[in-house]
Amino acid sequence: MGIKNLHRLFRPKSVAVIGGSQKPGSFGAVVMRNLIDGGFNGDIYPINPRHSDIMGYKSFSGVDKIPPGVDLGIAVTQIAKLPRIVEECAASGMAGLIIISAGGKETGVKGRDIEAAIQKAAAGSELRIIGPNCMGLINTRSLLNASVSQQMPIAGKTAFISQSGAICASILDLSIAGRIGFSHVVSLGSMLDVNFGDIIDYLGSDPYVSSIVMYIECLTHFRSFMSAARAVSRVKPIVALKAGRTQAGAVAAASHTGAVTGVDVIYDAAFKRAGIVRVRTFEELFDCSGLLAKQPQPAGSGLAIITNAGGPGVMAVDMLQDYGQQPAVLSQETLQQLDEILPPFWSRSNPVDILGDATPERYVKAVDICMNAAEVSGVLILFSPLNIDAATSIAEALCSRLREKQKSVVTSWAGGDSVDAARRIFNHAGIPTFDTPERAVRAFMNLYRYARNIELLQEIPPKFHRRLDFNRENARKQVQSQIQAQQYTLSEITSKALLADYGIPVNPTVLAISADDAVIKAEEIGYPLVMKIASNDISHKSDISGVHLNIRNASEIRQHFQDMITNIASLRPNARISGVTLQPMLTQPHHELLIGAHTDPDFGPVLVFGAGGVLTEALQDHAFALPPINRHLARICIYETRISKVLQGFRNLPAVSLELLEEILMRVSQLVVDIEHIESLDINPLLMGDTWASAVDARILLKISPAPSPLHLVISPYPNQLENMVQREGCGELLIRPIRPEDAPLLQALYEALSPRSVYMRFFTPMRSFQHNMLVRFTQIDYDREIALVAIQESEGHETMLGVSRIIMDVTPDQGEFAVLVSDACQGKGIGAELLGQCLMIAKERGIQTVMGIVLSENTQMLALGKKLGFKIATMPGSSEYELTINLKDLRSSDIVKACGRK
Repeated sequence: MGIKNLHRLFRPKSVAVIGGSQKPGSFGAVVMRNLIDGGFNGDIYPINPRHSDIMGYKSFSGVDKIPPGVDLGIAVTQIAKLPRIVEECAASGMAGLIIISAGGKETGVKGRDIEAAIQKAAAGSELRIIGPNCMGLINTRSLLNASVSQQMPIAGKTAFISQSGAICASILDLSIAGRIGFSHVVSLGSMLDVNFGDIIDYLGSDPYVSSIVMYIECLTHFRSFMSAARAVSRVKPIVALKAGRTQAGAVAAASHTGAVTGVDVIYDAAFKRAGIVRVRTFEELFDCSGLLAKQPQPAGSGLAIITNAGGPGVMAVDMLQDYGQQPAVLSQETLQQLDEILPPFWSRSNPVDILGDATPERYVKAVDICMNAAEVSGVLILFSPLNIDAATSIAEALCSRLREKQKSVVTSWAGGDSVDAARRIFNHAGIPTFDTPERAVRAFMNLYRYARNIELLQEIPPKFHRRLDFNRENARKQVQSQIQAQQYTLSEITSKALLADYGIPVNPTVLAISADDAVIKAEEIGYPLVMKIASNDISHKSDISGVHLNIRNASEIRQHFQDMITNIASLRPNARISGVTLQPMLTQPHHELLIGAHTDPDFGPVLVFGAGGVLTEALQDHAFALPPINRHLARICIYETRISKVLQGFRNLPAVSLELLEEILMRVSQLVVDIEHIESLDINPLLMGDTWASAVDARILLKISPAPSPLHLVISPYPNQLENMVQREGCGELLIRPIRPEDAPLLQALYEALSPRSVYMRFFTPMRSFQHNMLVRFTQIDYDREIALVAIQESEGHETMLGVSRIIMDVTPDQGEFAVLVSDACQGKGIGAELLGQCLMIAKERGIQTVMGIVLSENTQMLALGKKLGFKIATMPGSSEYELTINLKDLRSSDIVKACGRK
């Protein structure tokens, strides 16, 4: 259901409190008091005890049943009574229900059965449910405290989401002391219905929310979560604490909310791909909440450190280095300005040590200079109580000066009771303050990590000089044949054949079933060569002397064959042995790498890259990534490993072609995208030379996937099935295909060739240039959320984009908005009709019911196109613009064919 009805749930005009007890201190009484004392000015209905024991609140008289059209219900009765209550809520047209009651799946089988009954009762309705086993929600802008927490936070623009009600209560308590404002506080509990993805989507569309902070024990609906987070994190920072990082923590989380946690490194990879900053401790989570609520985001890592003592400054620098950063390098101009206002013995570097006798005036002047320095992205102000009497006066002077700050400012007043008054001054002024320099640096760097990660994700990936082709049909036939034969562990030879179908370079390998057979095939291959035991039951062949290298003649072939068969029979008597495999011995200088994939039960296929060979497990030098990936994401994955430095050339080892390595990673990614039945894939080692690579060992395990490709992925891949060719008079044959991230230069060229009038017709404003963030927004799309097709003209290997059309899904999943852009030279040739027509048919297949768009009255060509495609055209009240709307239920493919002029 997406975020449908969440608007009414979070901004209700009426609330029904259902069940509970009228006794003071009970959940029912607490919820009633919180609604009233919080200032909620809508209608409140306590529901009388026809199916529960209570209700009421002094001046309120209860009603017998839920009135029709109530926006929000809050259930505080015993959970066993809820299925019947939920039926009544759904029948009344209620938008949302918060279930405070515990006793669901966290209690075991009985609780899971009750939750299933609640889901069944809500099925077929539009009722959204938060909980059970939750604290409720708070919306400060609506003065809504629909929770059991009696504390209402001060209003702010940061939203806090948590599965744990206790964590919500703790954050609320700390936020009041630290003067940290929140827009929303949401406790999701067991997430029977509304989940993290839904809430991120909703908060992403709320203009009064600028950042999101989350405490997560487990996730559900992983694909929708990734889709929502990837969309929202580009415009609003998202910070998450994922609990259950250790095995013991995972067990504790399971007993708490019935959570099932995944492998922690995969969560790291997923959060990074989604643009989420992951923190490790509750302290970090709270510190990030404070910084997000009070400060602008840092534009860079350049931190100026101003201190009245050397030691704290050194501690801050050490913490920066833990994050791989250095303090900002101050320019000569900045140093000269500081020389003019500081004593002659100041440090003349960053940290800026303004000495122990620093006065409020000296602090303010030094901060002013650093804040105005172009090389500085943020300022950390440190104070050590060398002069205790100055702690408060310095804080007051700084707060007065920093009210209109444009850069991030964090402070650390070290000490105990003597500096508490100064900390309170900072908190009331909205300036984050921390008890140690390390905490201050960590909070600053966590926000910088967000900005840097988004910057990396939004880099435009380069294109390969050639098209990457794959033999999908043959690969799928091979896999289906193995599954039909119930051969789920592929032999090395079959595994390599599958890799070869996807263009992954492999070392040719043959099977020999006897010593004589091995000699004959060795002569065909040529010496030197490698012999390996052929058995699907043995994964690590070298552990049991199942690999012999550099065999140079027939005599050695016979000897090694006999020794290997005898040795394996002794060490692994139950292993099924098919014979041995033979392959050429690669003697050129090379690196040993690992490239693989594993299917996680939650996140689907996960790619792994790192150091390979027999020391793979010992070195533990691996990076993980979620497919699909492009060249840019492949390079990020490579650079996250330690071995990446060696790959640039080390001693006698050559520097490798990173472009070739990126290509191999992309080809492996495409293989697991297309073939959903691959449970695991292991290329170890992949030998990598300067300009060559070869998979010398490979192992693939199959498992029948419950979901077809691409639904087994959590990130929607490029939909290659939508590619098609059309003919257009005056343009020749055109490729119609979905837009790709690599298309940014083509889109830029299309825009630059447009007339000012065409730009104005499309964007409703005379834009002078196409900014980088717009290029990223229009080319790096989520194929689950947006349909964008381009028309490409190809000539002698050169591509030209002639037009683009898109339909963007609305917050309501059955509605979308369209846009069309065609180059001036190609307008009137049916390209816009073709692109928009195909987009409409795709939208209909995806269940979108209505598509609309706004068109300027002078855009006669677009109005004519809309009429031809069957849009209803209506003037907008009080405007010269037109609204075009089409109901896709009535749209037929024949209508599109006719409108596009196709035969």
